[in-house]
Amino acid sequence: MENAHGHVFKYGDNVDTDVIIPARYLADSDPAALSKHCMEDLDEHFAGRVKEGDIITAGKNFGCGSSREHAPIAIKASGVSAVIAHSFARIFYRNAINIGLPIIECPEAAESINDGDEVGIDFGTGVITDFTTGKSFRGQSFPDFMQRLIDAGGLVSFVNSK
Repeated sequence: MENAHGHVFKYGDNVDTDVIIPARYLADSDPAALSKHCMEDLDEHFAGRVKEGDIITAGKNFGCGSSREHAPIAIKASGVSAVIAHSFARIFYRNAINIGLPIIECPEAAESINDGDEVGIDFGTGVITDFTTGKSFRGQSFPDFMQRLIDAGGLVSFVNSK
């Protein structure tokens, strides 16, 4: 599994799927089209500023709200390499893994890392490094089977490859 390295977009608690990808865009399931509207109702400049490899950090309950799979798809398609949060809504967590978006729960990192910081994540060990401040944090590493799912691009791609 490749590691993540990018700049951080930091958000607060209870970021719900309606602001990750607003309902008015759900008729389109094309990942590239969804990425153009990712985070639009929370951060109108996100889609224009995010770069391949960037990372989202957030507080508690990231991805709460409806169970739409469009939310992690929009995040992944926008180029985000991982999401670090204090905690995730369970259905978002499952959908993210199913589509191959790496997510890590680490309350200390989510609180300490600032917007714009340069951050790296070693998915094998769960170590999160804030290169801007020099601090490191221990998030959970992914079990081997989850790493294989993410590496394959998600559950469907994993099953199709077998």
